[in-house]
Amino acid sequence: MSATEKTEKASYDEDTATNEKPVELSKADHARILRKLDTHLLPFVSLLYLLSFLDRANIGNAKIAGMAKDAKLTGLRYNTIAAVFFIPYALAEVPSNIALKLVRPSRWIPSIMLAWGLVMTLMCLCNTYHDLIIARIFLGLAEAGLFPGITFYLSLWYRRRDVAGRVAIFFSAATVAGAFGGILAYAIEKMEGIAGLHGWQWIFCLEGIVTVLVATASYFFMYDYPQTATFLTDTEREQIVYMLKEDSQDLATHYDRKFVWQAMTDYKTYVQIGIYIGLLIPVYAIALFTPTIVQELGFTAAQAQLLTIPPFACGCIATIAIGLLSDKYNLRGPFIIGSSFVALIGYIVLYTTKSPGAGYAGAILSAVGVYPTIAVDLAWAGSIAGGDVRRGVVIAMVIGLGNLGGICSSYIYITPPYFHIGHGTIMGWLSLSIILSCFAMWDYKRINKQRDEYCAREGIDASRRAEFRDLGSESPLFRYTI
Repeated sequence: MSATEKTEKASYDEDTATNEKPVELSKADHARILRKLDTHLLPFVSLLYLLSFLDRANIGNAKIAGMAKDAKLTGLRYNTIAAVFFIPYALAEVPSNIALKLVRPSRWIPSIMLAWGLVMTLMCLCNTYHDLIIARIFLGLAEAGLFPGITFYLSLWYRRRDVAGRVAIFFSAATVAGAFGGILAYAIEKMEGIAGLHGWQWIFCLEGIVTVLVATASYFFMYDYPQTATFLTDTEREQIVYMLKEDSQDLATHYDRKFVWQAMTDYKTYVQIGIYIGLLIPVYAIALFTPTIVQELGFTAAQAQLLTIPPFACGCIATIAIGLLSDKYNLRGPFIIGSSFVALIGYIVLYTTKSPGAGYAGAILSAVGVYPTIAVDLAWAGSIAGGDVRRGVVIAMVIGLGNLGGICSSYIYITPPYFHIGHGTIMGWLSLSIILSCFAMWDYKRINKQRDEYCAREGIDASRRAEFRDLGSESPLFRYTI
């Protein structure tokens, strides 16, 4: 780390620990500051995640564009290519979020993005099953840090109650990527034979080049922390720092291995992992197999590429709407449960129908239900962890271990044309997420009540925050979001 970076990091930690209260801003001024943050942060991070999801999921579009035939992907070979991505992707996420805390975001995130953009571009040279396996392993390793990194990054700018809607907006880029990927694949596969490449190879090449260009620009356009953001005035910076300090109950922001251990030994972390994995398996199944499912409903490959657009477009709208509502009411569990039930209905339709029209409606319902749950659940997972490092590790663990579910997603759609095994498996995972969400709501409410009673009995209030600064979520002043 350079001397400049160390100075900025020290400034960040000192500012977040300050106890000086800034000039009080009106509600309108506070809303204006949030809009300013949204304008400068969300479009950019959404673009990064759009490219990330596009690059990991375009394998589904490439499959029906001729990759399965040209690369001789018989049996479960395509499923294996889809699955190997998730192993390095899951294992690298916790180390990546720790690195993000130790290194400036404007250096770490563009660097990993540049790495996966190069891998994606070079995938156009893959001609065989083994080539594609190796490329997907390196793609998973390079992409690992982005999603947990951006989720953690947003938590450094927004209060816990404001973050779900923002995560929803940037995660909605995944649904846009699904829709946009279909349009791109439809157009790009017509480049068949140019420069000796198949149309599906051009999908990898062109999308990878775009990622490399955006990654290069990211070094110059990404902001690090509120304390160093040039688009904020001095008063706005002070207000945001104080607001974040109040939201975190003045818990520690510096790195210490004990905070990593706190995150890894908390049973609530693993409850959140269970909820997330039950939601993410359907998300990846939709991304990887929607083109195949739609094609098996009786549509041509070209029609299937275009018909993947409406499910993702509807999922995008639902993701943003549910995320904003979750923030408005400062509730997580009820929105996860409600959305999961909608997705469950969609998969029941897919499981029971043989009609292309009904099956397509089921696919739309599934996307509308499951996509909003991811952003809300990640905001929930981040809100249960007190302190920057612990929050970063919890988010990375939830996303990292949850992403192992992508391996499951890759192997369950093996019985065309109705895919009963796949749809039935996802119905089981969604049910698990609903059950665990109910347990988490009950458990957090119970703990909050106990702490209210304890603080009242012992006379503990905000004036004693410094005593509990290193306790994280175990601080008697810390309260869980339901």
